[in-house]
Amino acid sequence: MHLWRSLDEVPADLGPTAVVIGNFDGVHLGHRHVLARAREVAGEQGLTLVAVTFDPHPMAVLRPEHAPTSLTSLERRAELLVEAGADAVLALPFDRGVAAWTPEEFVERVLVAGLHAAVVVVGANFRFGNRAAGDVATLRATGERFGFRAEGIALDGGPQVWSSTYVRTCLAAGDVAGAAEALGRAYAVRGVVVKGDQRGRELGYPTANVPTGTQTAAPADGVYAGWLRRRDTDEVFPAAISVGTNPTFAGQRERRVESYVLDRTDLDLYGVEVEVSFVERLRGMTAFSSVEELVEQMALDVERARAVLGAAG
Repeated sequence: MHLWRSLDEVPADLGPTAVVIGNFDGVHLGHRHVLARAREVAGEQGLTLVAVTFDPHPMAVLRPEHAPTSLTSLERRAELLVEAGADAVLALPFDRGVAAWTPEEFVERVLVAGLHAAVVVVGANFRFGNRAAGDVATLRATGERFGFRAEGIALDGGPQVWSSTYVRTCLAAGDVAGAAEALGRAYAVRGVVVKGDQRGRELGYPTANVPTGTQTAAPADGVYAGWLRRRDTDEVFPAAISVGTNPTFAGQRERRVESYVLDRTDLDLYGVEVEVSFVERLRGMTAFSSVEELVEQMALDVERARAVLGAAG
C-alpha cells in the first residue's frame, strides 16, 4: 500500500490519476459508494486511483473544541481506502496555511501539480478551500479550466445517506449494530493490551485491557458481544467486552475496553496489539452491590455473548 504523508512524497513519475477527496473517517458505505464509482472510471481510462484525505481532521485545526472523535486512525483509514479500491492514499497535512488556500489554489497545488488528475470524484456535499467556499460546481468549473472532469456522488449506502456523524451517533447510543450497518463491517478499536487492575483474573474472567483515548470513538459504556483479533498472528477469539470505568470498584477513572476471551484463561496478551470488534450490546453498565452479584452477572454476560456470537458465526 502506498501512503503518502505529503505532496513531497508523491512520485515524480506519477501518471494521470482519478482522485477521490474527503475526510473518509470510518470509510463507511457512503465513502465506498464514491470509491466504487472512481474505481470504475479509473479502470475504464487506465488511471491510478488516489484517495486524498487530511491529517489531522480539519476541525481539529480550525475549531478544536468541536473536533469529532476519530473512528479510525490514519493508518487504518488508509488500509480501508485501499481495500475499497484506492491504489494510493495521500494524507495531506492540514494546518492553517492549507486552510487559507482558495479553492483554486487547492486545485492547482493538489489536483493539478501534485496528482495530475484526469477525473475527480467526490461526495455531493463536498466543500473545500478557505471558509469552505468551493463546492462540486466550483470543482467542475475549475476542472474545465485545468483539463479534468469532476463528478459529485450522493453518499447513499442504503435507505439513507450515511455519514461519519451518523456512525458516531450510533456508537454514543451503544447501537453497534446500527454503526455496523452504515460501515458495512463491525466497528472495531485497536490498541496494545496493557496491565489493568487484574480484578477480572481474580474473579475467573481475565481480560485484555485496551485504554481508549479521548480522541478515539468507542461505544457507550456497557457490555458487548464481539471478537478479539491478535494483530501479530491474526488469530480471532470470541469475547465478552466491557466498555467503561467499572463502577463496581472505586478508583478506576480511565475508560477501557476490556475483553474476556470466552473459555480462555491461558492467554498472555500483554504488549500485543489487538483489534476488538463489537457485534451486539448485551446491557448497559451497572454498579453492583457486591462482588458476588457482579460475578453472577458476568457469567450471564458470557453465556449471552456465546449465544450471540454463535448465531453471528
